[in-house]
Amino acid sequence: MMSNILSQKHFEQLKNLAYKTAKVKKGTFLFQEGQVGENFFVVLSGKFQISKFSGDGKELCLRLCGPNAVIGELMIFSDNGRYLFNGRALEDSEVLVIKNESIEKELLANPEFAVEFLKMMTDHFRKQHTKFRDLVLYGKKGALYSTLIRMANSYGVQTSDGILLDVPVTHQDLANFSSTSRESVNRELNALKSKGIVSFKGRKIIIHSLDYLKRQINCESCPSSYCNIE
Repeated sequence: MMSNILSQKHFEQLKNLAYKTAKVKKGTFLFQEGQVGENFFVVLSGKFQISKFSGDGKELCLRLCGPNAVIGELMIFSDNGRYLFNGRALEDSEVLVIKNESIEKELLANPEFAVEFLKMMTDHFRKQHTKFRDLVLYGKKGALYSTLIRMANSYGVQTSDGILLDVPVTHQDLANFSSTSRESVNRELNALKSKGIVSFKGRKIIIHSLDYLKRQINCESCPSSYCNIE
């Protein structure tokens, strides 16, 4: 599950390795944890949610992915690799499908491509590390604050009132990103509202004090390229 930081040249090279395109209907899974990971994917259109289910059935959302996103655990040079996460379409979508063996051949034949690909994988690992760090070190409240910060970096629009998260998001969506219940998110958002930290505009959230949220989780001021929801 990697973000695209390849140069345009190598990104096009990667796309050219695809052996087919696939349409994915809204609500269906492109891949699921436990399945053999033979392919990975480049999103052409639509949007996907990357998540993992816990033993008690709760869903932890890790990423929202739009066009040009690179998704799917890439099991290169690994026997019997299996997907660790789920990729579900949030709307009717289309992807390029690339076999792992095609990537392996290109990495061995093209050192310049291999270096950029390694950087892309490292970027992914750093992103995942910060997400799990926030959840483990600062609990579910910290995970919610971290999610709001990441959404601000991905979808935030500066207005006279504060930072508008210009994407409709439900309390259940936030609960999934925080691995907690909708009721817990409701209570915490109401507490933040009473302190003047956030307010609501329809289904959208306005953050009035991003610094407050950052202080609560000892934010390390990571570049927005790492601290985002994508």
